[in-house]
Amino acid sequence: MKHRLLAAALAGGALAAVGVGPVHAASDQLWISVSSETVLPGPDADGAASERILDVLITHDNSENGVPAGQLTVDAGEIASFARVSWPANCVPESALKAVCDFPEMPVGTDSVAAARLGLRALPDADLSASGNVRHSATAGELTAVPAETRITLGDGPDLGLSQAEHQRDLTPGTNTQVRATVANNGNRTVDRTLLSIYSSYGLRFKERHSNCEYRDHAIGTFALCVLDEAVAPGERYALTTALHVGRNALYERFDHSVLPYSDKALEEARGGETWTPGTGHELNLRSVAAQRAAGEEDLDLSDNYRTVILDARNTADLKLTGSKVRGTVGDTVTARVTVHNRGPAWVASLGVGAAVATVRFQAPEGTTVVGLPEDCATAEPPEEGAPVTAYLCRTPIHLHDKASHTFAVQFRIDQVVRGARTTVETLNDDPELSIRKFDPNLRNNSAAIVVNG
Repeated sequence: MKHRLLAAALAGGALAAVGVGPVHAASDQLWISVSSETVLPGPDADGAASERILDVLITHDNSENGVPAGQLTVDAGEIASFARVSWPANCVPESALKAVCDFPEMPVGTDSVAAARLGLRALPDADLSASGNVRHSATAGELTAVPAETRITLGDGPDLGLSQAEHQRDLTPGTNTQVRATVANNGNRTVDRTLLSIYSSYGLRFKERHSNCEYRDHAIGTFALCVLDEAVAPGERYALTTALHVGRNALYERFDHSVLPYSDKALEEARGGETWTPGTGHELNLRSVAAQRAAGEEDLDLSDNYRTVILDARNTADLKLTGSKVRGTVGDTVTARVTVHNRGPAWVASLGVGAAVATVRFQAPEGTTVVGLPEDCATAEPPEEGAPVTAYLCRTPIHLHDKASHTFAVQFRIDQVVRGARTTVETLNDDPELSIRKFDPNLRNNSAAIVVNG
């Protein structure tokens, strides 16, 4: 199992309107946003089955348009032989497996609206090899959505899931906190053992290293693998609490955890060939389950097995730039170094978006030409198309530990000796992906100079 750090964004269009107003199909497009496929747990030995929720949203391209209220039509006729549908209050059934659902208007500035929340449940005598499509169509005013469909298949096995724990803001460095989540089995077979994987970022520390877990420390935090021996039966939910210490260097932290049915193969894949150290503290346990049923090996739906929790601390990190002085004669190539220092007390990391901790901007000193840039530097976009390049940008890694630094070595060719030629190097403090201004209490030391023959 690999731990991944991820992030995403969206955008809209351009036609002014007041209120909902008239909608013209040529200026906008309606869409149905719904899962393209889902696995429905089959019946258990007693014929009971868990419900799976299918959320349907309506979106449109141009948020400067208003879209009037509309109707979503859902046709589940293809799954009639193996599943039934529970319709929400805004849907009027035409039959047991077809309904028309009203959805509200989307005023100017709104790009989506919830249209239906459908409940799907396998029939007691369902054939586990059965499958079929739920089809969706929608209209609103003059707009007609592109049709969509969801492939429904039946599964026979466990389906572990994690609830989303609450994000935590303004934590005080040096204090303790807890991440509380719920582990559930939404499938139709019991999980005899669970493999829990955890990542806790560098500014956080596990309060206890449990004896049924193994740990691997990394530059960006600590990973843990835990084997939980309690059986988790279908339909049951169990509390999972992880105690953490918020370090004095904490700032932008994250806590990732995931669950899978245990197998020797899954554990070895999660270890990834790395060295892990067993814990020595009390075991991390779930409450025991009385009922025991036949165990499955594969998880039916992995979409809810992994969760990320943001834990931000109320802290600062003072970045400081230092430049350098170089000397040479005409034709010489000299190397100037610019260093970004993190004077703490917090480390800084962009563990979601993956932005540089600091981006520094500079120009070539008078009488010189940039002839060598490190890999983490590039030319800046000129102010006008076709204009010559006059500025350069260098980016640090996405994390910088407290009391650590990162240096850029830039090569200049001296074309003309200009005594005391200098250029200013400075951080871009308002990057929307990671704003230095929000965590750095002293921006006065965020610039420095490169001096040639000074």
